[in-house]
Amino acid sequence: MKMKRIIPLVLALVTILAASVALAAPFFGGNYQYVAPEDFKKWLETGKKVQIVDIQVPAEFQQHHFKGALQTNAFPVKSAEEKSKLDRVLPQLTATREEIVIICPRGGGGAKNTYDHLKSKGIAEARLHILEDGMQGWPYQALVVQGK
Repeated sequence: MKMKRIIPLVLALVTILAASVALAAPFFGGNYQYVAPEDFKKWLETGKKVQIVDIQVPAEFQQHHFKGALQTNAFPVKSAEEKSKLDRVLPQLTATREEIVIICPRGGGGAKNTYDHLKSKGIAEARLHILEDGMQGWPYQALVVQGK
């Protein structure tokens, strides 16, 4: 008899706990999809169709970026003005189903802010990737370009 009362109580507690974790994830860091430099290098070398969203500031973009990258200059993607810079490339991002690689200086907070913003604008999370360690950690300099 007591077991019949305990099971619904346990199920209710598990449900509440799961909902709490799901709601708290954005505040404590959600799960982000990363692409390792060696994997992204293969994508570039094999001509895999990807969209590259580069959020570096203008001087860093001039110094080094990937061919075909969408220059947004949105770093660190905290303010409404910075987010609006990302919104300008949304039509290009939504025009295809290609995977999206987010490039930022170090692959940290700015990239996560970009990931979250694009996801909030309806970009499927399955398409979103952050380049591990960003441009500063990119070991294959022969695959970057300088200037516009």
